[in-house]
Amino acid sequence: MNVETALQRLKEKGYKRTKQRERIVEIFVQQDQYIAAKDILKTIQEDFPGVSYDTIYRNLYLLTEEEILEATELGGEKHFRLGCETHGHHHHFICTTCGKTKSIEFCPMNSINENLKGYDIENHKFEIYGKCPQCH
Repeated sequence: MNVETALQRLKEKGYKRTKQRERIVEIFVQQDQYIAAKDILKTIQEDFPGVSYDTIYRNLYLLTEEEILEATELGGEKHFRLGCETHGHHHHFICTTCGKTKSIEFCPMNSINENLKGYDIENHKFEIYGKCPQCH
């Protein structure tokens, strides 16, 4: 996804194009990894010194709700990344050093379901954490 595609998706949903939103999306397009909200704030404040943490968080959650970004929790803190180009159901390996991700096409839920007979599973999230080849 590129900046224009993301901003067009927001426009179609009735959201305004703002310079701050545009800059947030640019940051994610430039980096293929999960990024902590505090790091986004630090980068944004270089261009918009008065921007607040609340403004950044509101925009990150809006972008996540509109499926432009994906969110996960790393080290007890919310991290975000540009939505994955892989279509359909999939999971990720996430490097705990650099935050880069790799899509995993296999879903372990089939074998897990065998152990949960009688349970009504509504949703799941499966991520693998470790070091990528560059950080290992």
